[in-house]
Order: sequence, then structure tokens, then C-alpha cells
Amino acid sequence: MTHDHRFLIIGAGPGGLQLSHFLQRAGADYVTLEREESPGGFFRRYPRHRRLISLNKVHTGEQDREIQLRWDWNSLLNDGPELAFPSYSQEYFPHADDLLRYLADFQRVHGLRVRYSTPVTRVEKTGDRFAVHAGGEVFRADCVIVATGWGGPHVPGIPGIELATGYEDVPASGEEYTGQRVLIVGKGNSAFETAQALLPYASVIHLASPSPVRLAWTSKHPGHVRGQYGALLDSYWFKTLHAVLECTVDRIWRENGGYRAAITYTLAEGERAVLDYDAVLRCTGFTMDTGPFGASCRPELAPNGRIPAIRPDFQSANVDGLYFAGTLMQARDFKRASSAFIDGFRYNLRTLAALLCERYDGVPLRSRELPAAAGPLTDDVLGRVNHSSALWTQFEYLADAYVIDPAQRTARHYEDLPEDYAVSRFAGEDLLLTVTLRWGPRDRHPDVFAIRRHPTPDRADECAFLHPVVRVWRRGELTAERHLLEDLQARWQDPVRHAAPLRSFLSEHLPAC
Repeated sequence: MTHDHRFLIIGAGPGGLQLSHFLQRAGADYVTLEREESPGGFFRRYPRHRRLISLNKVHTGEQDREIQLRWDWNSLLNDGPELAFPSYSQEYFPHADDLLRYLADFQRVHGLRVRYSTPVTRVEKTGDRFAVHAGGEVFRADCVIVATGWGGPHVPGIPGIELATGYEDVPASGEEYTGQRVLIVGKGNSAFETAQALLPYASVIHLASPSPVRLAWTSKHPGHVRGQYGALLDSYWFKTLHAVLECTVDRIWRENGGYRAAITYTLAEGERAVLDYDAVLRCTGFTMDTGPFGASCRPELAPNGRIPAIRPDFQSANVDGLYFAGTLMQARDFKRASSAFIDGFRYNLRTLAALLCERYDGVPLRSRELPAAAGPLTDDVLGRVNHSSALWTQFEYLADAYVIDPAQRTARHYEDLPEDYAVSRFAGEDLLLTVTLRWGPRDRHPDVFAIRRHPTPDRADECAFLHPVVRVWRRGELTAERHLLEDLQARWQDPVRHAAPLRSFLSEHLPAC
């Protein structure tokens, strides 16, 4: 059988469901194909120890749902108050099974058009249209959006790595490794999660990778190692035999009933060693599955070879009409904002749905008009940075854009566009303002818990913490920017510290009235 649609979404994880919701709300012609019998298959298997690293801050002291979403990292965007994730779990780091229940209810309550048990086996493109082969049927579409998430484990090219137990097969309890010396290849969250489970049991735990540990509290990226895994680092520094090794693992082999690993230290002038272990575990992350794509539409990959390369509008870098949703849309803010996670890509997908409806259904991108005067624009900008959860979560990536019409003395305001997309789209305009939230330079403060601040408006560009930044673009070129002072409670409302400096900056760059 052959089916014909405008949009075809592959995958019914959180990304696929979120985009399905936005397209359905827009009245678009779409279908979503899912290989499993229910949504969110990745979370039935991962994380292995079943605790999410996505925060679920139930008690915020805020009544406004938009602001609550800043600390609710698991909810999908929708208009139903009953479909807020805190209704499914009160735990700060919730159980993965709670997310599965939530996703199933989200699909059911909204009646999203998902075809379950329909695995996609091949994707081809002829002319301007795609043919997607799935479940013995062919689905034709003008636009394909891939929301399949991770396709499988990333296996580094270490000789003997096949002897290691992969993260996908690591037991949920660490008891199996009682009294053993364990090498964990990798130093990301999956490696630390696994090490945490082994701490009460293993005699020695070594985590190994060439690069030092990247801690989330220094990088500001939620995908780097999180604070809840600090027990292993404590054990390392207090000399309990556990260690974090900066080294390449050159080779792994079996010998005398155990394992041996040849390593080369990366921070010790090339010192080499051979270490003995009872078990080796591989916790080196995941990669995208490109197998179903035919030669006519095989997507180009980002430099790390594990995620698709995308344009500023989330479209494949080399295949027109092929887009990516969910964790696969992280290439342009890789290891910076939160496009790899629900709390980030849910906003990307709201924007993507609008861009798709504009391109394929002729629905103009939503905007609103206001006076291009310093007073109204100051009020509008401060209103947005004090209220938006999208700008908060997708810091340094999503931006509000104000396109200034000097002749009419008006500003057209567009919300939540990737900043590079806004700059490209409006590169022909004489004057564009973008508004984002940004962190200060990440390498300026060696101790992130002892940061010296200069709380005066003229030194706001030295702020270390999250704060608003307004940029001025002329014909696609950045010509000026203004930082506003950080604030402990993220309330950028002070007449002297925030409003006056911004109003003065805008007065300087707006056309004279």
C-alpha cells in the first residue's frame, strides 16, 4: 500500500511526539511512524540504572506555568495542565519509567497520529519527494523529519574493545562486580552513572578517556558530568583506590582469566602502563543510525560523525526537505545549550513546526509589531527575558529577533529563533536586534564557586552568570552589543541596573524619531 502525506515523522520518542503535537495543532497533514509498540523506546532501556539526569523541580514558588518550565526539564509543551510531568513524579531526578507513562499519556490525550509497530527500513528521495518504506508499505511525503534519537552505542576503535561489556548490557545493580577491579572506558554521564552503582561493591574502579572530565558546573552544559555523580570523584581524591585516568586505551586483551589494558597517559609526557582488571565496561555514548537512508538522501554528519550536520533551520546540511528533531538537532549548539534534551528541543520543535508550516503550507511566520522606540522596546525586551522559558533553557542559541523598519518606525518581533537563523534570514535588513540569555566566559574563573563580581552596569559584559545580551546587526554584520547585569533571582527589572542601561543603548542605535 502507498500513503501520501505532506509531513512524515520517523520516531515517536519525546521529539517525535512534540513535533506531532505542534503539526496537529496547526492542522497539518502528517503521520508519525514508530517501530515499537509504544512511545519512548529509548527510555525503556536507558539510562541503565533508571534515574534520569533531567531535573524535575516541582516546588518553584512560581504560579506562572511558563516560568515553572524553566526548571521542569521533562514536560512536553502543550495546553493541558494535566500533562505536566510533575504530576507524574515528585522526585528531583525521576525514574525513567515515569517518563514512559507520561509519553504514552501525551500521545493518547492529544490523539496524535502515530503508527506503532511500523519500523522504517528504507528512505529514498526522487525529485522533490521522499519514499519511506515501513511495515511493508510505502509512505510518500514532501518533507521527512527524523526523530529517531540514538540508533545504538558508539564503539571506539580500540583493539579488543569487543571484549568489553557495553553500557547497553551493564547490569542495573553493581553487585555483580563485588570485589573486582573494573575498568570503565569513558568519562561521560553514562560512565559515572555506572561507576556510582559499582561504588559499594567494586574494589577498584578506573574511568579512562584521553580528555579530562568535563563538569557541568564549569561548562554550564547539562550533558557534561553532573554533580550527583561526585561520590566517585570524592573517592578518587581521598585515595580509596578508585581513579579517573587521562589516557588513551591502546589495547585490551584477555590473559590468565582476566583482562589487561595497555594505556598511554595523555598528561604525563606519554608515560605508558599495563593494568590488570577483572572486568571492562564500555560507556562511550551513542551514535545516529544512518542505515535506512539510501544514497539519494544520505545525510551528511557533523564533525564527530555521530549526529547529523544541520543548517540553521534544522534541515539536513545536504538533503533538501530532510529535517531532524529531538536529540538529533543538537549539532549547532553542541555541548553548549540544551538541544540534546527535552527541555531544550521542545522549544526548537515549536520553531521548527512554524518554519515547516511556512515553507510547505504557506502560513506566515508569526510576528507582532510594536513601536521602534527605546521605551517600548526596553519594556518588551525585559518582559521577554523575565518570562520566557525558551530563552532561559536555550541560552546562547535561541533568540528573539526585532526587525526595525526605519521608515515606518516600527519593530517586527519574532520569538525563539536560532540566532544564526535570524541573522541569516534578516541579513538584508538595515537594522536587526537579537535578544538572548548568555553566560560569561567559561574560562575566566578557575574556581566557579569563588567568582569575583563587579555589580555595576558598565561592567555587565564581565558577568559570569546567566544574563541578557542585546545585539545589533546591520546587513548581517554584528555592530554592537549590550550586556545587562546578572541577577540572583533572574529578575532583570531594576530601573537603574537594567532598564536605564538598555534604554540608553537602544536610543543610541535606533533611528531618530
